[in-house]
Amino acid sequence: MRVLSCCLALWMSLVGVPSAADDNGLSPFAEQTIAATDSLNCGTDTNGDAQACLAGLSWTASPFEVRIEPAKPDRGDALIRFRSPVETGNRQNDLVSMEWYSARDDDDRPKSAPAVVVVHESGRGMTVGRLFAQGFQQRGLHAFLLHLPHYGERRGEGQPRETDNIIASIRQAVADVRRARDAIAVLPNVDASNISLQGTSLGGFVSATTAGLDRGYQGVFLMLAGGDLFDVIQNGQRDSAKVRERLEAAGLTGETLKSLVYHIEPNRLAHRYNADRTWLYSGNRDDVVPPRSSESLARAAGLTKTHHIQMNADHYSGIIYLPFVLNHMARKIGELPTSK
Repeated sequence: MRVLSCCLALWMSLVGVPSAADDNGLSPFAEQTIAATDSLNCGTDTNGDAQACLAGLSWTASPFEVRIEPAKPDRGDALIRFRSPVETGNRQNDLVSMEWYSARDDDDRPKSAPAVVVVHESGRGMTVGRLFAQGFQQRGLHAFLLHLPHYGERRGEGQPRETDNIIASIRQAVADVRRARDAIAVLPNVDASNISLQGTSLGGFVSATTAGLDRGYQGVFLMLAGGDLFDVIQNGQRDSAKVRERLEAAGLTGETLKSLVYHIEPNRLAHRYNADRTWLYSGNRDDVVPPRSSESLARAAGLTKTHHIQMNADHYSGIIYLPFVLNHMARKIGELPTSK
């Protein structure tokens, strides 16, 4: 872990965050509220199990508001807020937050470009997610780091971790990630015809389920994630073991846990992906998300070998591949067609 931390610190120092000011010293990210509407369209799946899964995860499409607020120090160019489609009664948690890292031209001015919604790992600092967001920005893309439920701006001062409701939090996260696509589509300079989704580890599982709702995202990039979530929780090591311990402490074990996890299982919807626009990046020595998990998702989604990229790494040492992965993702995003 010490090596990982050093690598992360070095990478962050190299990436940096450009200024949000224009030539006149004025922020182009003026505080304002913009109207948006859900484009969610799950349709009807002939697979009865998939249809049941969709019924449990979808919501009625409706108008909502997107708020641009000033960024927190060293947290991008602006903070984007919108209401979660899934209300929990916790006002702070139900207000979704995203850090906007704006694409810029050679003169450091915001420019029109494709966008990526980035869904972070389980670490409270969201460090890897922020590295991806900054890396996409450096490659000429708009990046939006979405704070998962009870993380970042959605976590109150002294708010306890909701370990006994982790499954419900993931269900809310799936809805938030899908609505995020429509929230950023109305923002200045975002090319609404080319918006992709990228998730890592926990964020990868959330993104893997989200991608099966419909084909709202042009491209989907899943890092260190997979399918058969119950098996990952039951048998995965380190991060997965910690989740297992928290769930056991909350009394969620065995068939009860298996039934709850099934509601958010990525494999149930993976056949709905556009396999030509989906990429999965796995570690062949990963003991947090074992290779059998990523392989099960690749099979369910019908991914070819060129869309399931296997790295010689475990769940943590894979950070050394970050420059390669970012370059690969950015190149693929640039090649995506702009129609669904």
